[in-house]
Formats: sequence, structure tokens, C-alpha cells
Amino acid sequence: MRVELKRAVYEENDALAGEINRGLRERGIFTVNVLGSPGAGKTSLITRLAERLAPDALSVIEGDVASDIDTRALRALGIDAFQIETGGDCHLNAPMIKAILGRMRLSDGSWLFIENIGNLICPAEFVIGEDLKIVVASAAEGSDKPYKYPTAFSRSAACVLTKGDLAQAVGFDEGFFMAGLASVAPNAPVFPVNGRTGAGADALALWLREARDALTARSAAADHGRA
Repeated sequence: MRVELKRAVYEENDALAGEINRGLRERGIFTVNVLGSPGAGKTSLITRLAERLAPDALSVIEGDVASDIDTRALRALGIDAFQIETGGDCHLNAPMIKAILGRMRLSDGSWLFIENIGNLICPAEFVIGEDLKIVVASAAEGSDKPYKYPTAFSRSAACVLTKGDLAQAVGFDEGFFMAGLASVAPNAPVFPVNGRTGAGADALALWLREARDALTARSAAADHGRA
């Protein structure tokens, strides 16, 4: 009975996520679901990407168990940000995203970043209408994360490695980390990004633009094939 209930929850969520994605894609809105542990540097990364993806419009949905600290920080920088407080839930889901989208005024052809709850387990299991996931891992967390939380890495299209300046101080083993990542996500590129200085964010912004362009081209080809 428990298995059937869990399957029903996933199926209902996935169906709604598909509906959300189709609606956003029809408007040319490219949606990125950002995963990572608390303190990995998700908000700082989004801030750096917002600088580089301009002049395109960009909006952010911030997910937290409680507080709107990150949302207020983004708004102070002029970034269009909206808050979801789950009140205890360890991940965002499609119904939450649909509800908040009803309060947002997204521009056609814009970017939408969804910063998920700080957690490498539950958020990885749910699609919420995104075009792709990226996972943020910091050197300060240790080099074993791809081994311990394989789903978060295997379901992400790219990995962002932050706080590399702390690697020596905390004993981060980059070779071990990369081997673990390759074992679960062999095709995922890795982007070292310094959230304080923005170093490395240019390459990630370029990759995201290319991913958006590739999706647009595939969608156009599919529409042409159906015509």
C-alpha cells in the first residue's frame, strides 16, 4: 500500500511538472533547478549568473524550509526573486512551483532559476518543471559527495564546484571527487566557480546559453516534424 501511494505521488507530481515545463517552454523560458547542500553557494552562484546572463530577463524562485533571507538579498541586487517556504518539507514539488508561478510576471524568452531546498537527497527525486538540473558542491563539504548522494549528481546535467580556495585547508581530494562524479555522471561537465569573485562563472553562463539554444533547436525540429 505504501509503495502504491508513493508511486501515485510521484506520478501526479511528474504530470504537473510536465505541464509546467511545456507552458514555460512555449514562452521560451529556460528553467534551471539548482540543487546543493546548505551553504554550498547556490545563491551566490545564481547572483553571478544573473550578472552574466544579462541583458536577458532573469527571475528566481527561492526554496527554503523557513526564512526569506536569500530572497531579500537577491531583491536588494535588483534580481526578481520570489520565496517558497515549505514549513518543513525537504524539497520543492511541482504544485509549489505552479502556485508561485501564478504570482510571477515572467518575460517571454527569459531565464528562471529555482534554488531548491538545501539537501542532496529529496530534491533530486522530484522534477518540478525544469529544463535541466545543476548540482552545486563545495570543496568545504568534502570530496565524497558523489559517492554518498549519487542521485543528485547523476540526474544533474552539470556540476558546479565552489569554494575551491578552501580545498587545501579542508583536505579536499579533487581526484577522488572527480572519480566519484565520473562513476555516476560521466557526461556531466564540471565548472569550478568562485562565488565571491565570480571567477569561472563565464564558462558556466556560456554552457547554459548553449544548452538553451540546443533545446530551442530540438523543439523547433520537433514542431517541424509534426507539421
